[in-house]
Amino acid sequence: MELILKEDVQNLGFKDDIVTVKNGYGRNYLIPQGLATLATPSAKKVLAETLKQRAHKEEKIIKEAQKTAEALKELEIKIPAKVGTADKLFGSVSNIDLAAALEKAGHEIERKYINIQGGTIKRTGPYNAQIRLHREVVVDFPFEVIAEAK
Repeated sequence: MELILKEDVQNLGFKDDIVTVKNGYGRNYLIPQGLATLATPSAKKVLAETLKQRAHKEEKIIKEAQKTAEALKELEIKIPAKVGTADKLFGSVSNIDLAAALEKAGHEIERKYINIQGGTIKRTGPYNAQIRLHREVVVDFPFEVIAEAK
C-alpha cells in the first residue's frame, strides 16, 4: 500500500514522503491516526506541486538549522545527577533531561528529535546524542553526566 505521510513517523519516513507499507499498518494505524493518506495519482500530483513551491522556503529552514547546529557544537552540557556507589545513578538520564539542559542553554529542541545512543544513561561519564534539527541536518552532540554536588 502506497501512502503519503502527513507527519514524520519514526523508523518510516518524513513528512511528504511517499512510502510503501503493509496494508494492515496503513489501514489500521497510519490513516486513522491522521499520519498518512492514500497515494492516489491525483494526490501525488498535488504533492509534487506543493514540494516545488516549498523548495525556496526549505533552503531558509536548512540554513537556520545549520546555524543552530554550529551553535550546538560550541555548547558544552554537563547534566548533574544523584549518584550512588561506583558512579551508578539513582534513576537514569534520558533525552528528556538533555532537552531540558539544552533549553536552559537557550536552544529549544523537542525531545523526540534527540536520540541518545544506548537509550537511557545509568552511569556518570561522557556520552553522545544525535540531534535531528532537519531531515538533512543531524548533529552528533557530546555531553557529560556528572555527580550532583551534595
